[in-house]
Amino acid sequence: MKKLLPLLRDFVRRADMFLFTMSVICAVYGIIVIASATQSYANGSAQYVIVQTLALGLGVLLFIAMTVIDVDIFAQHWAWLYGLSAALLISLIFFGAQSDTGNNGWLRFFGIGIQPTEIVKIAFIIVMAKQLSYLKEYKNLNSVTSIAQIVVHFVLMFGLILVTAQDLGSALVYFFIFAVMMFMAGVRIYWFIIGLAALAGMVPILWTYFLEDYQKDRILAPYDSSIDPDNTGINWQQNQSKIALASGQLTGTGLGEGTQSQSTAIPGKHTDFIFAVVGEELGMIGACLVLLLLMIIVIRCIQVGLRSGNTMSMLVCFGVAATVVFQTFENVGMCIAPVIGITLPFFSYGGSSLFSMFAAMGLVSGIKYRPKPTRASLYGR
Repeated sequence: MKKLLPLLRDFVRRADMFLFTMSVICAVYGIIVIASATQSYANGSAQYVIVQTLALGLGVLLFIAMTVIDVDIFAQHWAWLYGLSAALLISLIFFGAQSDTGNNGWLRFFGIGIQPTEIVKIAFIIVMAKQLSYLKEYKNLNSVTSIAQIVVHFVLMFGLILVTAQDLGSALVYFFIFAVMMFMAGVRIYWFIIGLAALAGMVPILWTYFLEDYQKDRILAPYDSSIDPDNTGINWQQNQSKIALASGQLTGTGLGEGTQSQSTAIPGKHTDFIFAVVGEELGMIGACLVLLLLMIIVIRCIQVGLRSGNTMSMLVCFGVAATVVFQTFENVGMCIAPVIGITLPFFSYGGSSLFSMFAAMGLVSGIKYRPKPTRASLYGR
């Protein structure tokens, strides 16, 4: 015990306890809303609350582990990370289980579900940061060869997600992470212009060969009334979500009192549409608080990255920040726009999502925990 207390004090002093506290506040806030959203279910809310609380406990342990373990150790074994990520995604072809949103993104064993795209996201950020920082420091980042290497890395992972998980929502998050990290690494604007032009040329191919019919309908339905003329099909979810958000007004109806939230009107109300429940039962104030808390976490990640004084560390922090930004944008946006299933970071029900977010925050905390002079002396650089 005498040896443990100094270690604990040292951890609290050096780790990013502000980021940890904000993450826990978000997770607890999410559990409260999940309890309210699921109380109308036939089996009650207890199992959802227990699972999410256990995921929070695991997330705390992962935060501590990822803080203490130097990110350079993971980066040095980037090939293993990439290989294991690919293997985990490929396993979905043989063992994948469909979710309510129609994708094949889950591995289920003995009643426990794991979403590989959430776990692989951490490895993707680390490997991408390692690759970009290496090319920036030892090669010419903006050469054709370097850009080709980076793009091949991304395209392989993006393609694997689309083919194996059939999860467009997660794939788009990876794309945003990739774009942000490329920009922050110093890739020239003309490469982005070329990339956008190439992407525009690829859209017909992606639309024809990669998107399922239901995904196409989700995108087109808000603009083509013939797809769902009476709004009882593909438009049902977002319409019910809009009703819920509007009925909450400023202060909400109160936890457990939402007309939409306590009925079957909103599918996935404890997962993809958790924000609609917040908006109805806690009103605009509760919804704005969710966005404020997530914005604080993003700002903190950026702050730690800018202060790191190390290219790879900075890119890791911006990759994590990009994850939170785009998942929030995508999740909140689908409440009023075409539905693309994705979790709201820290708030949506789902163990894989919650503990992977805590692991990501642990990466950022570890960069603060081990500033550049100490990191450099450990590896003789």
